[in-house]
Amino acid sequence: MELNLIIDILTELDTFQKIQPSTQTSLEDFRLYLNQKAYEKETPRNLSDKFELEVNDLENEIAKQVIMLGRYSKHLIKKSLENHRDLVNEDFTYLFRLMDYPSLTKMQLIEKNAHEKQSGIEIIKRLVRNGLFEETPDKDDKRSTRISVTEKGKKVFTESMKDITMVSKIMCGKLNENEKEHLLISLKKLNTFHHTIYTNLRDEEPTNLLKMVSNA
Repeated sequence: MELNLIIDILTELDTFQKIQPSTQTSLEDFRLYLNQKAYEKETPRNLSDKFELEVNDLENEIAKQVIMLGRYSKHLIKKSLENHRDLVNEDFTYLFRLMDYPSLTKMQLIEKNAHEKQSGIEIIKRLVRNGLFEETPDKDDKRSTRISVTEKGKKVFTESMKDITMVSKIMCGKLNENEKEHLLISLKKLNTFHHTIYTNLRDEEPTNLLKMVSNA
């Protein structure tokens, strides 16, 4: 083994131990530390320099982090719902949203989940088939069908919320309460902006949507 590599490893190990001197550490802890350090060094600037692209590092990094958080959360939710056979990832979000209302039309619920119509219809069909949702004719619009949560659905919701709450705590990682509050404010602001686009401007070209950001 090369001497320089040994020196690099010992230097990293020394830094790692100084960060948490009073804690019993293992090889796995050290591996996780190295992985985290490598991840934190990643930046869009590497690609932009390589391909001579004009990018905003800050905004591209935010977009990347949001996308990755979505994937991590999807994985965690999937694991947490393994004991609830009537639910999969997207099924839970539909059940969660409908619990806030006595009933909604199918399209209302689909839009509240920011889904395409066909994907949303398939999820609703599955929830009806599993006995978590029930369908009733819309009294005001005979072309529409309203859906509501069944007693079984409410029971599954209550039981699964225990696991989802655990996932929510894991998703927040090691953020302290102040960091969580500030993150929540920023996320709500972002979601409000994108909800407006999704609800009223979803067919607009990205170049036109960019003007909304530039004028903010």
